[in-house]
Amino acid sequence: MSSIRPNELADRLDSDTDSDPFLLDIRPERSFQSGAIENSHNVAVYDDLRGGDDATLRRHLHDIPSDRDVVVICKMGVVAKRATSLLNEEGYDAVTLRGGMSGWRGYQNGSVSYKLRSLLWRLT
Repeated sequence: MSSIRPNELADRLDSDTDSDPFLLDIRPERSFQSGAIENSHNVAVYDDLRGGDDATLRRHLHDIPSDRDVVVICKMGVVAKRATSLLNEEGYDAVTLRGGMSGWRGYQNGSVSYKLRSLLWRLT
């Protein structure tokens, strides 16, 4: 399963192309409302997927464009992997945001923990 690092996503979003990925934030609505990546779309299926139920995400597939790359976002990136896997099985070109919103915020803030995590990602 593939993933994208926060700095790679930022580069894609900052590029002057019309091929921005569809940002699918699966966190609960209140988490999404308290902070999200600009232009992301919330389909609040995090709790269902965490519990092993993918039916809710399947019911929302019509909300996700199939003609664009999809970046799936959750809290830490773990549950997003389940959504990414399902989307790939359904024919979408989907990746998980490594570290989720925690990783994104760390990247945005230039935190030491993000820098260490990023170094580990490069080594693996």
